[in-house]
Amino acid sequence: MQVREAMSSEVLVVGPEHTLRQAARMMSARGVGSAVVIDPDSEGVGIMTERDVLKAIGAGLDPDVERTGAHLTWDVVYAGPDWTVEEAAAAMARGGFRHLVVLDGREVAGVISVRDLMRVWAGQHAPTRS
Repeated sequence: MQVREAMSSEVLVVGPEHTLRQAARMMSARGVGSAVVIDPDSEGVGIMTERDVLKAIGAGLDPDVERTGAHLTWDVVYAGPDWTVEEAAAAMARGGFRHLVVLDGREVAGVISVRDLMRVWAGQHAPTRS
């Protein structure tokens, strides 16, 4: 199976000037564990995850003051929509992360998460009932 078949194509996009609270509220409302961060003044696409929010708050930072641009990963490993889900899982395991931004050319096509991979795996290995 290819990443395009397993990824979430409805991606939450925030800017680098959103506060952590704003990003967390949007992530919570959408039921997602990450937000893609696009900075018009920078090249590339970053990602902020629920862990980034947790680390900042755990460090005592104010979520109403801190901006997403200061709490994200710019050094992102991107997946292609034609990758296999096995390739995506291997990249996540190597990098120690739970989300991959999927780029189709220079455009964000989606995000694939460990949850997406588990859903695919469970569907392929679901027990049959008699």
